[in-house]
Amino acid sequence: MKKDTTTKMMNGGGGVESKPRKQGFPDYLGSVNLKYVKLGYIYLLSLSNIFCFFLPPLLLLFIFVSRFLPILAYPLSIFLLLLLYHFLTPSSSVFLLDFSCYRPPDHFKVMSLSFSTLHLFLSHCFVFVQITKSDFIELAMNSNNFNETSIELQRKVLDQSGIGEESYMPRVVFKPGHKVNLRDGREEAAMVIFGAIDELLAATKINVKHIKILVLNCGVLNTTPSLSAMVINHYKLRHNTESYNLGGMGCSAGIIAVDLAKDLLNAHQGSYALAVSTEIVSFTWYSGNDVTLLPPNCSFRMGAAAVMLSSRRIDKWRSKYQLMQLVRTHKGMDDTSYKSMELREDREGKQGLYLSRDVMEVARHAVRANITTLRRLEPSFQHICVLATSKTALDEIQKDLKLTEENMEASRQTLERFGNTSSSSVWYELAYLEHKGKMKRGDKVWQIGFGSGFKCNSVVWKALRNIEPSRHNNPWNL
Repeated sequence: MKKDTTTKMMNGGGGVESKPRKQGFPDYLGSVNLKYVKLGYIYLLSLSNIFCFFLPPLLLLFIFVSRFLPILAYPLSIFLLLLLYHFLTPSSSVFLLDFSCYRPPDHFKVMSLSFSTLHLFLSHCFVFVQITKSDFIELAMNSNNFNETSIELQRKVLDQSGIGEESYMPRVVFKPGHKVNLRDGREEAAMVIFGAIDELLAATKINVKHIKILVLNCGVLNTTPSLSAMVINHYKLRHNTESYNLGGMGCSAGIIAVDLAKDLLNAHQGSYALAVSTEIVSFTWYSGNDVTLLPPNCSFRMGAAAVMLSSRRIDKWRSKYQLMQLVRTHKGMDDTSYKSMELREDREGKQGLYLSRDVMEVARHAVRANITTLRRLEPSFQHICVLATSKTALDEIQKDLKLTEENMEASRQTLERFGNTSSSSVWYELAYLEHKGKMKRGDKVWQIGFGSGFKCNSVVWKALRNIEPSRHNNPWNL
């Protein structure tokens, strides 16, 4: 027979004996990390916190009725069971609890400073700056990266872009002699992503340990570890978080992130999903003189959006919206569409975004194909959020779809105030509609984005209540 033995932990010349263990029984304390037990308990509470609010008073009511009105005890018990079943069982619907869009604090405005002081701030103090058009051109000239032709082209594109005097840029792109690196990209990403998520968590009051799913999209900047891993590390999300990092999918990837989160919520019903959309401007910036790569410099601006989604039936009462339809259209099988927008290098190896002359025609076909499908599924909506890329693009879409100025108001105002924030743009637009008090119970809003690939994606949300203007997590608050 095999004898039970003891083990010794030696330290110098001495040792400490552990107590003998009974054969046949596992050492649970040694094999199970108690922090995982705690996480499991927290997760259980997140699924059943209905009990904390409703079950005690309902049980008291049941006891009272059973004692003094026994004839009502049976129907009341049936009612309680149905009520608990309704709230505790997962829902096939996806609800949008809330969302936040990043905006730097007001004390970082530097528009009134002299150029010499502004340049000093750009070089030493600020990661970003709220910049006017004239500041943009002057800083571009003093960066020593552009010749006269490139400066004049950017001036012309900027004047026609539809962007106003208050959008945000990262400082490093204008720094003379500086080559943008991964550290710059990570700093910008951390600032805008964490800023949006912090506001969202404050608004929803959701414990990060309750988030089961994380989907993050960023087109150009893709790091190792990924940006989604950066979020998990910063907020200390659960060890079994379903994490996805979408890269290289362009300005329409925000809707793709929602689509993926929706599918994952259906697979893990009764869960929370966090979807984050951004583009890192320092990595879309082109510092050369190839005129085909310069226009995006004049439109892309800093921004990020964080969205909290749920498939928990009990969350419907406190959610803002319910997802109604999501349609994705891909034109990548056509060579012209595929090559209409791409990241490429010039002769000197400098990287920039290329937009072909066919890009508007490609976008037109993709939008038509997408909306044809959407109209069959969801023929009526009251509000529209068109991706705010440029004034020219918005003009063309308004003309093609016969939209009114009121339909385009959120898109044009977002472009003017924040510029092209890529995949997060449609969330700044929805925030604008909320800020203006336009989202009423039962209203449907259509978000449409398009970008490289070439892709066009749409999502329709229905307001579950009258959305009052938020005093906190709305980027349009003064």
